[in-house]
Amino acid sequence: QVHRKHGSFRSGLKSLFVEYCSESSVHGVHYFSGRERTWYEKLVWILVFALSVGSCFWLIHKVYHKWSDTPVIVSFAEKSTPVWQIPFPAITICPEVKTSYGEMNFTRQYHNFVGRSASEKLHDNGTDSLLAMIQLCERPIYERLLNQSQSFPDKISGESYGSIIRRMKIPLKDTMLHCSFVNNWIPCEQLFSYTMTDEGVCVTFNALAASDMLRKENLTPLEPYLSEDKACEHWSQDGGYSAQSDLDSYPYRALRPGQLAGLKVFLRSDRRNHDFLCRGALRGFKALLHPNNEYPQLSSQFVRIPMNQNVNIAVKPQIITTTPGLHHYSPERRQCFFNHERYLQFFREYTQDNCELECLTNFTLSFCGCVRFSMPRNGSTPECETNQLDCMMAAEQRYLEMDFRSRRGDEPVNYHDDCNCLPGCASVQYDLEITQTDFDWKGWLKNLNRSTADEGIELALFEVYFKEAQFMTSKRSELYGLTDFLANCGGLLGLCLGVSLLSLVELVYFCVVRPMALWRQRRAPVPVNDEEQPRETALRVYRDNGN
Repeated sequence: QVHRKHGSFRSGLKSLFVEYCSESSVHGVHYFSGRERTWYEKLVWILVFALSVGSCFWLIHKVYHKWSDTPVIVSFAEKSTPVWQIPFPAITICPEVKTSYGEMNFTRQYHNFVGRSASEKLHDNGTDSLLAMIQLCERPIYERLLNQSQSFPDKISGESYGSIIRRMKIPLKDTMLHCSFVNNWIPCEQLFSYTMTDEGVCVTFNALAASDMLRKENLTPLEPYLSEDKACEHWSQDGGYSAQSDLDSYPYRALRPGQLAGLKVFLRSDRRNHDFLCRGALRGFKALLHPNNEYPQLSSQFVRIPMNQNVNIAVKPQIITTTPGLHHYSPERRQCFFNHERYLQFFREYTQDNCELECLTNFTLSFCGCVRFSMPRNGSTPECETNQLDCMMAAEQRYLEMDFRSRRGDEPVNYHDDCNCLPGCASVQYDLEITQTDFDWKGWLKNLNRSTADEGIELALFEVYFKEAQFMTSKRSELYGLTDFLANCGGLLGLCLGVSLLSLVELVYFCVVRPMALWRQRRAPVPVNDEEQPRETALRVYRDNGN
């Protein structure tokens, strides 16, 4: 056996490169070699190939950033959704009158309070009730009252403001005369339950029970924020109604659009209970339509229900769902949270508004050292006194401005961003069409041969129903999934270079497999043929004998 003479490493690489150029399926590469081509031709093709490679990778870079930064698109669902597949909206109604004139005459008691000395105020049993009512007054009126009295004392008793406000509330039976849902007359006490809001004690229809919405273990047991106790066993925000649900499952739903399939409430108010000093000149009720798993807040958005008026609200739901393909994306990339992904200290149900309320509560606690009576709190969190209303208002304003200020660089720490209150992946909003007409309830009762109500009593009619039998749902879905990204990359590689997946395998072959095969081939000994062995032996003997 004899060994091959090893060539130089450079010549081996050159021969391997020439072989790759002649055999490669990548467009233009075979023009890089060949003795029949001049160096000028080869240079032109190398420049063209480099330009194609650069353009291809620049386009792939843009596709990658689009896939990385905006992987989600919101579009309409392929099919419309019937109204019976979603719950009827939760409705919270708050009277402008916060207490009866028999319970407390705010104007008289306030003027008596202003005229008394500090020691007399501290020993007046009515001071706590007055301080609690001041927290429910309209903000401009509160500022005027503060300017007149200069300051307010702290409560005398250890009773919380929330407890005082609940004790002084007007009972539900005195504010609601008759109630009907899906054309069935039902006692209002069976449909509505008490809810503590920033407007005081209100009543809510079709909201989740306290055990389903709130983390009661993290809340002070002395403050029953929600009194609803109907269990929600067959519905969730992310999954909707289960297959085991029936027509009576809670939360309630309407089977069709129109007034007969909606909610109708006859509201009642006594003019003698209205206090102009505290609540201003507007009489009637405030109403808020909100998702069933959302805690109501009426300070920023509501619908007014004036007395002696018929207010009709036609509801058009705006629902956004999220496809299962986005579950493996991070919340920051899909820009939403599923209910199980975002833990809230006080709420079991995640919604953007629930998160914002909890965030405002925590910011108010850090800013003022206490929270408002209507905010969720645990047993160790102090309740703000009436003389701290200015601080609570300033905290809310600061919280609202924080996002804007941080963009300008005026706010070093953005508490709003730290809360990270993204929308829920399954969220609902309601577009409302409101019509309002005169409600001649006295003439109506007269024609029914019924006596009119007591002197000072006024009525209003409030109706809520779905506008259409079906509505279009929006959905979040993948704009570019991994398959789409690879397909785009493959298309660009094929367009610019004529490259396929096998072309990449071919490149790996010539970079790894082929060099190893050539190296082993050069290292292997070359056998000599049998007929040549005698001649080789004779020559060796001849040389050994000295010839």
